[in-house]
Amino acid sequence: MVRWFQSFPRPPRVGRVAPGGVPEQDLVVPSRLAVLRTALARIGTTLDEVLTCAELTREAVRQVGGAAAVLRVGEAVAQYEAVKGDAALLPGVPWAMAAAREAIAPGEAASPIHFAAVGGARPALCVPLTTDGHPYGGLVCARGRDAFTAAEAELLGLLAERAASHIRHAREHERVSGIVGDLQRALLAEPGRPHPNLDVAIRYMPVGPSALVGGDWCETVRLHFGRTLLVVGDVMGHGLEAAVDMTAYRSSLRYIASADLPPHRVLRQLDDSASTDPDRRPATCLIARVDPNRGQVTLASAGHLPPAVIDGQGRTSLLPVPVGPPLGTGLGGYEPATYRLDPSQTLVLFTDGLVEHRGEDIDHSLDRLAGLDFGAARGVEQVIDTVLARLDAKRAEDDVAVLAAQLHERVLRGDGEGP
Repeated sequence: MVRWFQSFPRPPRVGRVAPGGVPEQDLVVPSRLAVLRTALARIGTTLDEVLTCAELTREAVRQVGGAAAVLRVGEAVAQYEAVKGDAALLPGVPWAMAAAREAIAPGEAASPIHFAAVGGARPALCVPLTTDGHPYGGLVCARGRDAFTAAEAELLGLLAERAASHIRHAREHERVSGIVGDLQRALLAEPGRPHPNLDVAIRYMPVGPSALVGGDWCETVRLHFGRTLLVVGDVMGHGLEAAVDMTAYRSSLRYIASADLPPHRVLRQLDDSASTDPDRRPATCLIARVDPNRGQVTLASAGHLPPAVIDGQGRTSLLPVPVGPPLGTGLGGYEPATYRLDPSQTLVLFTDGLVEHRGEDIDHSLDRLAGLDFGAARGVEQVIDTVLARLDAKRAEDDVAVLAAQLHERVLRGDGEGP
């Protein structure tokens, strides 16, 4: 292919010197390269296919005037898209469709198709919108003056190739994002159901606009004699990789919890299991075993933040829990802590994304949570709505998972259920 800048007449060579002592002929090629580089840089600024087409036609009109539009092959209804300039200048869609198919015909080198200006018809040009053998349609340009020159056709071809490359990337990104979304939805298994003697509400808020689930998770497991295991965990990192490890931790937890071990022994076995997998990311975890018949909760922590308790007057406090090392280290060393829990209280387990702010000491972050007054907030759903709103969780810098639980008052009057 002849380079665009070589299609222009060469400048005079006889003794002409630009300011600064540089011969003018040495400045022409770099200046045209700079123009071309600037034009190409205006196309494909995002992974949005529609925006890329609009950037292409806008730049085409900027470079050669007239009007420009994109015609994509394979569309159910053929029509011009991303039209810039005077649409009345554009040739009929049937000619453009035929030209686009001819321009990107299989087994042939892609080349521009000129519209013959016969009988007063305006000159037009269809440039193939293709890259690496992947056809996407054509860039159609038209104007009400002279036909397009070879240099203009080559310039438009470069712009179209740039756009086609970004369209390919955009479609691949959309395809991969769809696969990731399907996988994330599969990974986002619903937590188990607690016993009817316990009200539980859970919220996930993965960081990032495209994430469905990250490394944060909540789980509930029914145990014998009306007890329920409440779990919240946080896998290091974000995105799909963290979500995969999150699923592995949840699966291990469900299996280990079926043996009805106390929380600190569940953590020990989780740690042992995770430490044997060299690719498993470390995770923090907090386990609470709620026993409505005894009116108590037993807690154990693997590097996780302590839970909060909201009393009947809406006041918030944190429950101190001995903190062991994160899961996956193989160090073990987890200890339990037991507290009274009655139906007037709400137990709240959460991941650090709920409270942490970059550059802020974690104690200050926890103090902000402990300083919340829930007033007349009642019910686990209302409690979670309040804590997410008060702590502005929509702007969280990390994934957020919150679990709130309340005992049913009737259980403490002696009608707890068995396994």
